[in-house]
Amino acid sequence: MWVSQLALTDIRSYSQVEVDLQPGVTTFVGRNGQGKTNLVEAIGYVATLNSHRVASDTPLVKFGTDQGFIRCSVNANDRDTLVEIAILPGRANKARINRSPTPRMRDVLGILRVVIFAPEDLSLVKGDPSDRRKFLDDLLVQRIPRLAGTRQDLDRILKQRNALLKSARTNRKSSDEYLDSTLSVWNDQLATVGAELLAARQVLLAELSPPAVANYTFISEDPTAELALTYVSNMSQVLGDAVPIGSPDKEEWRLALLDAMKLRRKDEVDRGLTLVGPQRDDLHISLGPVPAKGYASHGESWSIALALKLASFDVLRSDGEDPVLILDDVFAELDTKRRERLAARLTEATQVLITAAVDADIPAELLGSRFWVDAGKVSHDH
Repeated sequence: MWVSQLALTDIRSYSQVEVDLQPGVTTFVGRNGQGKTNLVEAIGYVATLNSHRVASDTPLVKFGTDQGFIRCSVNANDRDTLVEIAILPGRANKARINRSPTPRMRDVLGILRVVIFAPEDLSLVKGDPSDRRKFLDDLLVQRIPRLAGTRQDLDRILKQRNALLKSARTNRKSSDEYLDSTLSVWNDQLATVGAELLAARQVLLAELSPPAVANYTFISEDPTAELALTYVSNMSQVLGDAVPIGSPDKEEWRLALLDAMKLRRKDEVDRGLTLVGPQRDDLHISLGPVPAKGYASHGESWSIALALKLASFDVLRSDGEDPVLILDDVFAELDTKRRERLAARLTEATQVLITAAVDADIPAELLGSRFWVDAGKVSHDH
């Protein structure tokens, strides 16, 4: 899989730009603030419908304009697909596939798969549980696009259920019978939708862990390193070992969620908040006997984040075709040893896109096809 052309109109710093790409390694070189990351961010957006840099779409649109357009040609399975996305802040975005409008934005998902490694990925080790949940779920959606709908359904259910719990907390005069009957509807929905996501996370983690461990050992060059990934469920607080950690069975997770909600009913009403579900879980990362968060050195944290991203690449590749691998301004953060080890892995990918402030940061074997980016202008180094 590879991107053959990218065209942007009123996206970030670009009024208009068009870049033709080839398989292999492509580097975008230029001083900070010139627009390198804007190019790979747009490619990532086509694959995931979100940015690896910001939470909302508004900053993607060039300041002073009210809409932006991304056009991306993707070659996969020897077939070209044109994806066009209109980003419309404050309104519903629109998309076309091969010039035909799509009924839903998420129909775009799956056409292009990418793995992006960026400085922000240190949050996988040092950040909050929400960062690690997002990592798992974003990878899941790339593999199983329909789970984007599951995530949306989960957000909607939690919003409604939290509103009901908050109302019950502030209005203690309402009868338990009324609360139970109303809450049971949302409990059933949360259990069904939550179970689908939880079961999918277990399957993914079972596939992700072995390549993550192998990649960490390779990058760190430490054969004694013991990286471990463990799924941590909030339901363990009330269900203990009865939580079906590792199980791919949605029904087991559905029943566990219903049991946990029943046991935490009083706490949830007291706090006016849903305390059970996939939105409160974590991916625990450890090195040997200690958690990586708070104990791993800066270099170890980089190696862990890199191992997780390379493992994501391996998992997506196992589905039959390489995803596009994007490294956004990371070589400057890595020491010489890690640069060399990373370079050895990158040469395996069908297409690698790299951004860097200076080409001296990039191992010589990865310079590939080079573009210079300066003040929003992109020129090819022929």
